[in-house]
Formats: sequence, C-alpha cells, structure tokens
Amino acid sequence: MAAPRSKPSPRTVGEILRWSYANLAMAHAAVAEGATSYQPKHYAVRSRLHAGLEAGTMSIGPLADDERLALFLPRACCYCGAGDALTADHIIPRARGGPHAGENLIWACRPCNSAKGSTDVLVWHEQRGQFPPLLLLRRYLKLGLELSAAAGTLDRELADAGSLPIDLDRVPRKYPAPSSLKLWIVPF
Repeated sequence: MAAPRSKPSPRTVGEILRWSYANLAMAHAAVAEGATSYQPKHYAVRSRLHAGLEAGTMSIGPLADDERLALFLPRACCYCGAGDALTADHIIPRARGGPHAGENLIWACRPCNSAKGSTDVLVWHEQRGQFPPLLLLRRYLKLGLELSAAAGTLDRELADAGSLPIDLDRVPRKYPAPSSLKLWIVPF
C-alpha cells in the first residue's frame, strides 16, 4: 500500500485553509468511528475533499450546520467542559476582526473566557498544550474561510496576506492521531 501523499507547501491563504479543512474531515471521520490511527479510507476522505475544494466542485458545509449541531451539544465551556458560570465568547475575537454574530459565539466559563481574552483560539490552545476539539476547529476554519473570502484574501500569497483575523501560522497542516483527538470538549 502506498503511503499517504503529502501536501506541498501551500502558497496562498486559501490553500492553507482548504488543506486544513480536508485534514479536519479526515480526522473527524476517524474519531467518529473510534479509530486509533488513520486508515486508507480516512486518507481517501481527505484527498477527495481537498481535490474538490481546490477545483471548486465541493464546498465547506455552511455555518448554519454548526449552529444546528450546537443545539445538541452539551451546554458547557468549549475550552474546559465546565457547566457553570457560562458566558458567550467569540471564537475569533472581535479585537482581531471576528464578527459579533451567532456563528462566532460559543460557550465559555468566566475563567477560560477571561484567560483567553483576545488571544486567537488556536494560539490559546497551543499555550495550554492542547489540540482544540474538532467541532470548535471546524467552526474556526469555516469562519476563517468566510472572512478571508469576504476580504478578498483567499488567493493572496502568504507573504502578502497582510493582517488576518486568524493566525495562519497556527492553522494545523497535520493532525494528531485520532486516538488523541476529541470531537467536543465533553462527550455527547
């Protein structure tokens, strides 16, 4: 069996975001079925989605799907799982250009919300030595794609991307083994 192909270094904002989103789909499929490692079928999910996203024959799911899913997720801090003293937090902080809209809001306990502040969610998880839950990362990537498309930065070369509301350096290009990932901070 051939080894999974590796992605050449992305050149544009859109290439990084689409590659990460395809990897996310691979990871989600593996975690959802309880796999401990990625199998050829998971790499096929990534390959098919990535090719479709790059060719424009496939698209990311709408943020409305994530909003519907939020109705079924346990009401808990999306960072630590606490169920008390919950506040609304912006996935992409307003100070970084994130919208004050429902698709950019998640539950966070007061201590996590205060500690995160206006830090990028991926930076904050990295500082804590964590990989974000996949459903949180999915919303982050969808928001990043939408905001970048609206700003006309998807086709910009990385060196010329300018100021973006997301931290492209932290957008994962590789994902940890499925056994170390969570769909959400608490089981549902």
